[in-house]
Amino acid sequence: MRRRRVNNNKSGIVYLVGAGPGDPGLITVKGLECIRKADVVIYDYLASPILLNHAGETAELIYVGKKGGDHTLSQDGINALIVDKAKSGSIVARLKGGDPFVFGRGGEEAEVLIAAGIPFEIVPGVTSAVAAPAYAGIPLTHRKYTSAVAFITGHEDPEKSQSRIDWASLAKGIGTLVFFMGVKNLPYIADHLIQHGKPADTPVALVRWGTTPRQVSVVGTLENIVQRVQKAGLKAPAIIVVGDVVNLRKTMKWYENRPLLGKRIVVTRARAQASDLIRQLSELGAECFEYPTIRIQPPEDWSPLDRTIEAIAGYDWLIFTSVNGVKYFFERLFALGKDVRALGHIKTAAIGPATADRLLAFGIKSDIVPESYRAESVAAAFGGLDVNGNRILLPRAREARPVLPAELTKMGAQVDEVDAYLTEAVTDNAEQLTNKLEADAVDIITFTSSSTVTNFKALLPESRFKSLMAGVTIASIGPITTDTAGKLGFDVDITAETYTIPGLCDAIVAYFNTA
Repeated sequence: MRRRRVNNNKSGIVYLVGAGPGDPGLITVKGLECIRKADVVIYDYLASPILLNHAGETAELIYVGKKGGDHTLSQDGINALIVDKAKSGSIVARLKGGDPFVFGRGGEEAEVLIAAGIPFEIVPGVTSAVAAPAYAGIPLTHRKYTSAVAFITGHEDPEKSQSRIDWASLAKGIGTLVFFMGVKNLPYIADHLIQHGKPADTPVALVRWGTTPRQVSVVGTLENIVQRVQKAGLKAPAIIVVGDVVNLRKTMKWYENRPLLGKRIVVTRARAQASDLIRQLSELGAECFEYPTIRIQPPEDWSPLDRTIEAIAGYDWLIFTSVNGVKYFFERLFALGKDVRALGHIKTAAIGPATADRLLAFGIKSDIVPESYRAESVAAAFGGLDVNGNRILLPRAREARPVLPAELTKMGAQVDEVDAYLTEAVTDNAEQLTNKLEADAVDIITFTSSSTVTNFKALLPESRFKSLMAGVTIASIGPITTDTAGKLGFDVDITAETYTIPGLCDAIVAYFNTA
């Protein structure tokens, strides 16, 4: 739970920030800066939740979303909240989907701030009117088609006695028309355009949840688009594009070609390491849910690791089994006033390419990189070497499997294991995860280690385990993890052949390409 940060300024300031259309990567640099320094973030339904991760640890996060008539707060209530927080001296980031001044009611909020004498700044955002069509492969202007574009609300103020939209001008004088919030009024929009002279065969596209993994597009003409949208079951929020440029989608469609578009994937990796997997899956089009089942922690006592580092001159080999082992070993090496020169005499082995890459970042190229963390693989990697009588240091997790030291001992080596870090089970959001599985809102669950499998299983009610897993695809980073999952009752569908994050992503893509 976040604690509110107190700003010592006597008067606050409000930043009306455009959060962009949904893809969190489309927010501006200045928009992110405003979120990071805010004491209070007041955010909308259409603002990506991922952006909230950039808020300070003590920032107060307030949701005021509105969708389909379900309003957390009325607009007057939102205005009052913004003024109240700013008057208390807070730096307020008012996070609005798209651009605050393009059908975002930012102008109304700015007027309220002016009347209250509160300083403010406007931070423009990427409007969905441009971004959603672009992600659907539809350029709003094109030299061969049109040089004019208009943005129109598809949902006018209900208190107006009559429409203020000049339908005749729209139908005859402008090339591309983009309607916001018009799904419910689509029949009305199509009819009025045809009645005022727009050809019935004019191309139309609706893009729902544009720029997000949930993006769906429906294409037709003014005379048949209503039926096509109804058949597809498409609902708000969606952008409506009318004009000949819609035809360019046939060849320019790119985002919806992503191999994992719309796949909802649970990432169980430790939060500190999950970003790389989430980034790669997101680039493939997936919608990722972060539910870490383990937490990487330093040991309660550094003394055992420190003593082995002080005695490092007596070792012949230093073996790392994970990126975390490398990280914590070198943290302690440097903390003790040493550097990599202390390892100049020692040979190194790294289990897996990711671990080898992390070791190389410290200037040390691993002498041995076994293909996998299997007894036979380790044996094969050391098979051509005489390690009889060698002293081997193995800094790793306390909970690590005994396979590696056992195999090395059989070869005559003296192996010293030392705790470099701990893995702890994470039980946060177990109820939320269970609810998501019950709602069939998960397509794939990824496991990157045996501990992620074990801890994930512990989060689920045993009596409902089978029903919760029904229809869910299980993806494992390698055979050891797959073996653990199988023993715990999971039916593993995907096992990566290359035991890395890119290998896991490739395996998931290959599975769905052939499914």
